[in-house]
Amino acid sequence: MPKLAQLLAKRSPVVNTFGPERPVQDAVRLMAERQVGAVLLVEANRLVGIFSERDLVRRVVARSLPLDRTQLRTVMTPDPITATPDDARMSAIEKMRAAGCRHLPILQEGRVVDMLSIRDLLFAEIAEREGEIEDLKRYIQGQ
Repeated sequence: MPKLAQLLAKRSPVVNTFGPERPVQDAVRLMAERQVGAVLLVEANRLVGIFSERDLVRRVVARSLPLDRTQLRTVMTPDPITATPDDARMSAIEKMRAAGCRHLPILQEGRVVDMLSIRDLLFAEIAEREGEIEDLKRYIQGQ
């Protein structure tokens, strides 16, 4: 079963972090600039939360909170689910499905080293299946 480490090795790490005391406005700007759907909130080198587009809509916009005066800690999702590079890819997909989230921080020895989206995981799964299908076609055709 493929491990997350295999997927992570094929790309540059995507780690966008802020302290939870920062205003929502800073996170929103960074998310727009870098075209990412979430930022990780780290305090004393420890992951304490995640702020996503969903959090922005549900916890900020829906409540008409001011972006420049609302701290991320008040609208973040605390203690997000995480994975390690040694976790199986399907295990990570299942964790995300069960939690109803789209972003998965990757921790190694308690420190954030990357973040994957459900899109990253599903595209990797599709690519693997396409390779298996091509192998089966070649086998059937006797090549």
